Amino acid sequence: MSQDLFSAPLLQISKPVAFFDIESTGTDYVKDRIIELSVIIVDPSGKESRKTWRFNPGMPIPAEASAVHGIYDEDVITEPTFAEKAQEVFDLMQPCDLAGFNSNRFDIPLLLEEFLRVGLNFPIENRNLIDVHAIFAAFEKRNLEAAYQFYCQKTLVNAHSASADVEATYEVLLAQLKRYDALKKDAASLHEISNQERFIDSGRRMVYLNGRPAFNFGKYKGRFVDEVLQTDPGYYNWMMNADFALHTKQKLSELRNQFKQR
Repeated sequence: MSQDLFSAPLLQISKPVAFFDIESTGTDYVKDRIIELSVIIVDPSGKESRKTWRFNPGMPIPAEASAVHGIYDEDVITEPTFAEKAQEVFDLMQPCDLAGFNSNRFDIPLLLEEFLRVGLNFPIENRNLIDVHAIFAAFEKRNLEAAYQFYCQKTLVNAHSASADVEATYEVLLAQLKRYDALKKDAASLHEISNQERFIDSGRRMVYLNGRPAFNFGKYKGRFVDEVLQTDPGYYNWMMNADFALHTKQKLSELRNQFKQR
């Protein structure tokens, strides 16, 4: 539907892109859970397919979260848990680059946590991560509803439902590609503008600094990870036992193992 809004395909891709949006129990991707996930898969020919799941989060949905997305405990009490559908979600999204609205800072970190909780490793290092919010912020500095109105001249109906938000996100990107001649249309270029900060883990606790992994928080912010682990080996144990995201711990362990093999 969305691609037909324009006279010619605008998104130039060599592998499928999964546009996705999540509704959740809250905004803490370490502790909160997915309750709705909607995905649009766009393949290189422009063909689109759609899938939406609802999940029982296994915890009460806070009233403030329900007030935003309109999903209440009774709406998901009979739905499967994410664990029960995780492999299905994984198999659908595994071949794809990823795209969303503010997805690099919330949707992707939360999705990675949910996968890791059930033992599924969903690497992002070799994927293009296209964040429509980052593109919007680079050019216009607004939110999804404003972006939809600005680029598509439409009012976003049912905002904060996953299906409505992901449809709007996809349409906004297509409109951005049409509007900005300077915006390259291939996934790698969109990934580049979406990821000005080269982060290593989904929580951005570690980033690349001059091409080397460095801590991005706390007393060692700006220090290279290998140097810190050598001079203060207890810092690794502290991070592994602290309340950091599972993905942060996974990437820290991978880096530590790489350093040991040098």
